[in-house]
Parts: sequence; C-alpha cells; structure tokens
Amino acid sequence: MWGDVLRRFKKMDKQRIIETIKRWQNFADRQEAPEKFKINPDTERVALLAEGILNNEDNHGFKYCPCRLASGDKVADVKLICPCNFKAQKIWQEKGECWCSLFVKN
Repeated sequence: MWGDVLRRFKKMDKQRIIETIKRWQNFADRQEAPEKFKINPDTERVALLAEGILNNEDNHGFKYCPCRLASGDKVADVKLICPCNFKAQKIWQEKGECWCSLFVKN
C-alpha cells in the first residue's frame, strides 16, 4: 500500500516517514468508541503530511503540523504539535477531520 507512495522519498526519509505513520496508527488504534477515528485513507496525503511534520522537526525542533504556521513563540506554538487537540476544534465537529485531514472520523 505505501510502496508506490514512498517511492519518491530518499531511503532515510522513507524510514522516518514509515515510523511516524506507525506512531499515528498506534495513536488512532488506542482510541475508544465513540471517539474512535482513523488515519486518512489517502496514503499520498498522509505521507506528505509526515514529510512536512518531520521537516518542521528538523527545522524548528518540534513536530508542528505542516498546515499551520508556527509563530516562533514556543509556548503559543505548543498547540500546533501533531497530533494537536483536534477533537476540541470546530472543524472536527463540522467536518469530522483534524486541521490537515490526517485523522478522520470512522
């Protein structure tokens, strides 16, 4: 499933991306009903989000969500670390997905 999507990444990046996606999957699997959610089935999107988050970690020291801009204020930006507290956000209530669509309702 991930082979075709990961083909464009360097070998080292592929391993980091796979490890990140596995952590996200474990996070989603630990959720209990009725709050259950899953990783977006769009594997291309998920791999690109993983790449963006890992780039943010390399550049800023934290795994900031790639779809939201960090201000540089580490105290304020803590809420941008992925996974964020997406269940408290209006977009989760309305659309059933987090800010970047990494996690979606089952």
